[in-house]
Amino acid sequence: MATKLDILVLAAHPDDAELGCGGVIASHIAMGKRVGIVDFTRGELGTRGSVAIRDQEAAEAARVLGISVRENLNLPDGFFQNTRDYQLEVVKAIRAYQPDIVLANARYDRHPDHGRSSEVAYEACFLAGLSKVETVRDGKPQPAWRPRNLYHYIQSQYLQPDFIVDISAYWDKKMESIRAYRSQFYDPASKEPETYISNPAFMKLLEARAVELGHAIGVRYGEGFTVRRTAGVKSLYDIF
Repeated sequence: MATKLDILVLAAHPDDAELGCGGVIASHIAMGKRVGIVDFTRGELGTRGSVAIRDQEAAEAARVLGISVRENLNLPDGFFQNTRDYQLEVVKAIRAYQPDIVLANARYDRHPDHGRSSEVAYEACFLAGLSKVETVRDGKPQPAWRPRNLYHYIQSQYLQPDFIVDISAYWDKKMESIRAYRSQFYDPASKEPETYISNPAFMKLLEARAVELGHAIGVRYGEGFTVRRTAGVKSLYDIF
């Protein structure tokens, strides 16, 4: 039987979760929450590294963060679409882990997989709650399950966040998990072609973004999220 999770992070590629919401993952694990990651693809079209290397790096990043489970759906990198078959693969994962909260890719971003992944996640979260959508995993029928909330993390392109989470105490942990992807980011000894994210300027952008978001709420580092429906709080004191 799969592990019941509090938070499930859906990501088009290995390293999306760490880059987009690694601080929130770390902070909520520190609160005692069970967090897992489901990667859609193995990043097989990436210019640097290989599938085998990226598998190892994803496992190391998972160890650094202390997540409860990580799996890969083996959808085709660059070519998966928001279609019934791919939606159902994500439905199966949502029903298996029964998360209260799902974090998914940015609704719009530089890499087209990110936007498509966000749409697949949105539709799968809804479909997973319909009892007449029947799925089987490990030979057993799955009961319907719909997460309470779906939030989208912000990636390369700046999007106006609907809310920002203070990750100041977990910035170093986030960066440690990102550095696990040694093949993908800046390495002066690497002989592989430079990419958008392997350029040293990318890490500067990553930190600048976190500083900017943190500054907006009066803290050192922040991660921003967007929502598809109005977020609610029980008290004005829930907002700082």
